[in-house]
Amino acid sequence: MTSEKFTSEIATLKKFFEFYCNGKTHISSIQKRTLKYNDIEYDYDFKLCKECMELLDYSILKLQECPHDIKPRCRTCPKPCYEPTKWKKVAKLMRYSGMRFGMLKIKKMLPF
Repeated sequence: MTSEKFTSEIATLKKFFEFYCNGKTHISSIQKRTLKYNDIEYDYDFKLCKECMELLDYSILKLQECPHDIKPRCRTCPKPCYEPTKWKKVAKLMRYSGMRFGMLKIKKMLPF
């Protein structure tokens, strides 16, 4: 996976996790992380609660360890690396955020 793809994946995770955490009105705070990928360091600020941040840290770890040169979507991966319980939590979070992002997009297209 290229460094550009890594930063894109992190941006997507950040967007979805923050949207979920905010939508569920969790008590969040700014969490700073320095991530390393291909000998490059990236600094990020995440506004998440402790539980969501732990799950995001796990997701980032799995992203950093992904063995595929061309990263597939995790849900279609032939060799899933997520633990089943954590996968269910992440899938629920992504479904929640994805549905609402889609609804917001449609709402912006409507004339009223």
